[in-house]
Amino acid sequence: MAAPGQRGAALLRAVLGFWQLGPVAAREWATRFPSLLGCQRRCVSCVAGAAFFGPLLASASRRYGQNSALDRFLGLSQPDSLLTPRVPAVSMRRDEQELLLVHPPDMPENPRVLRVVLLGAPNAGKSTLSNQLLGRKVFPVSQKVHTTRCQALGVITEEEAQVILLDTPGLISPVKQKRHHLELSLLEDPWKSMESADLVVVLVDVSDKWTRNQLSPQVLQCLTQFSQVPSILVMNKVDCLKQKSVLLELTAALTEGVVNGKKLKIRQAFRSQAGIHCPSPAAKGPNTQSVGGPQRIGWPHFQEVFMLSALNQEDVKTLKQYLLAQARPGPWEFHSEVLTSQTPEEICANIIREKLLEHLPQEVPYNVQQKTIVWEEGPNGQLVIVQKLLVPKESHVRILIGPKGHLISQIADEVGRDLMNIFLCEVQLRLSVKLLS
Repeated sequence: MAAPGQRGAALLRAVLGFWQLGPVAAREWATRFPSLLGCQRRCVSCVAGAAFFGPLLASASRRYGQNSALDRFLGLSQPDSLLTPRVPAVSMRRDEQELLLVHPPDMPENPRVLRVVLLGAPNAGKSTLSNQLLGRKVFPVSQKVHTTRCQALGVITEEEAQVILLDTPGLISPVKQKRHHLELSLLEDPWKSMESADLVVVLVDVSDKWTRNQLSPQVLQCLTQFSQVPSILVMNKVDCLKQKSVLLELTAALTEGVVNGKKLKIRQAFRSQAGIHCPSPAAKGPNTQSVGGPQRIGWPHFQEVFMLSALNQEDVKTLKQYLLAQARPGPWEFHSEVLTSQTPEEICANIIREKLLEHLPQEVPYNVQQKTIVWEEGPNGQLVIVQKLLVPKESHVRILIGPKGHLISQIADEVGRDLMNIFLCEVQLRLSVKLLS
């Protein structure tokens, strides 16, 4: 618990942060966030009549990590964060979001733009990387596969450059799509995105020893069909590797020993590590290098290779600066205040589904249907949401509610905190579980 003096200092910094916006803007923010004047944040998650109230607003902001949107809003960021470009929030009102999406872009004199498609196998970390690049979590993230069900769009705007991120579903085969009765969008959206791409980012999870030694056939097929689109390789989750020397073998395999038209000079100073089931490029025959060859496991046309952890801000910052530098002269597609093309309701539904995937076992979360009953602004400017979760089996109802309602309460509380950081407003969320009739 913070001392009274610390709470007072936090409140003073918050008030000063408001006043720097200007008197009129400060009054508008104060009206929109009335509880701030009492230095209290109320993130309510109501389940079966129960309510959960969060701690003080200043201390609650620290839940979101250093330099979160809430910290910047309250003026509690680190000093060097003043140099960091401001990340726009998403409006909690659908009409405002839709109006902003069609608003003429506020372009500078020499605008530049880049459309980036993120490709990779399911659960490679595409949504996590997208959220980190954007600076705010707007895409659902889960350890389970197929969290992203359709193409989602994010926008990075800094100075004269605008980068449009297309976070696609993980590439799957038609056989898997039919076998698991998955949406057709999981099969079609990545291919549609490629048609308008200026750059392709291929993401590989190097912590998965069963899949990391080669690009998936679907990714290779996509790269081959759109070979005219420049591409880069991003090797993700490198922090999970105990032996970093594995990265050299993986780089040689995934690039077929060629990056930006030049052969890699990697000395074979160690034996192949466990989990690398492919020969070095020097050991392969010349026929395996032909485009579309039957033995292909990598792509020899990557312009750059990045090794990072999508959870590391410094790693992601390096990639972000590269993307901004690749932007080409051309008109912006969106206003600088646009962060995502998703509606507020879509963001909320996706975040709830993320928590269901995270907390529920096996196939249970995939069978949950969501239905929004209430989405409105409360009398004090808070966002009031009521959503029904419909499940096909009585046993699923008990699993989702949890002992004494603890699980559904935890899910509602976690969703409420995420939504607060996305919309920058108070959130009252009620989740109820019903059996499908």
